[in-house]
Amino acid sequence: MLVEMRNLVKRYGDTLAVDNVNLEIAEGEVFGLLGPNGAGKTTTINMLIGLTKVDGGEITIFGKRVNGHREEVSRHIGIVPQELAIYEDLTAAENVTFFGKLYGLRGSRLRENVHWALEFSGLADKGRQFPRKFSGGMKRRLNIACAVVHRPRLLIMDEPTVGIDPQSRNHILTSVAELHKQGTTIIYTSHYMEEVEELCTRVAIMDQGRIIAQGSKEELKELVSSEDTIVVELANVNYTLVEEVKKIVGVKDCVLRDNTLTVQVARNSPVIGRIVDAITGTGAEVVSLSAERPTLESVFLTLTGKTLRD
Repeated sequence: MLVEMRNLVKRYGDTLAVDNVNLEIAEGEVFGLLGPNGAGKTTTINMLIGLTKVDGGEITIFGKRVNGHREEVSRHIGIVPQELAIYEDLTAAENVTFFGKLYGLRGSRLRENVHWALEFSGLADKGRQFPRKFSGGMKRRLNIACAVVHRPRLLIMDEPTVGIDPQSRNHILTSVAELHKQGTTIIYTSHYMEEVEELCTRVAIMDQGRIIAQGSKEELKELVSSEDTIVVELANVNYTLVEEVKKIVGVKDCVLRDNTLTVQVARNSPVIGRIVDAITGTGAEVVSLSAERPTLESVFLTLTGKTLRD
């Protein structure tokens, strides 16, 4: 295992932000860490990289206990934070060079790695430009170039595609897949479940500071194999309909997002007619209705009561 967390604890006053988290991440994995806002993901990552003090438990990376080996371990970790960590008064190449030097690169190796990182991020022709002129997506890609310039064994990516254009998003996803092929271990957080479905080899779901489920995507989907998902597109939405649908025997949960109602029901439960009646009884109209097999999104909804983007 490249990363091991044992009984990890973090408290803020009376609040238990991380509650005895246990995780193992194997070398070469793309490991998805998911959870609603406030679940403890960022706190866990910050403890992993040394930004937040550990109140209890133990972290081992590359076979070394982080306490006492922080500097040695950090040289082989790359971090893509959710907030941009670039300097707009330096050129793109100067940004990447700066971070390369922080990781101990010098001379020809530094120059070669800077060239590679810019090319890898699709910014090879932008090296002399200042990032203040870049689009949001280009800044995100420069953020990644700064994180990978030293060719880390472990790369932590916290919401790397937030608020960017589709072209940059596709480039970043392709880059993650390429790093995976090269053997880099990646911890990936996202509010876009389709990214997790596409990229991650295993997934852990956090809620209220705890790991409530973890495994391969297929293993997680088995957790709700006794359930069906019904998706209803609506018009004239009345927001009382959620409570009305939840009253139906056989309905386990439902969430309304914009004009889409997602309902979790017991497998093969004959409730569709009653769901339609409950919806129309509130004055809403059913535009379309479909049943779906379990997805990672439905697992998340079932376990946390929220959709990933809530």
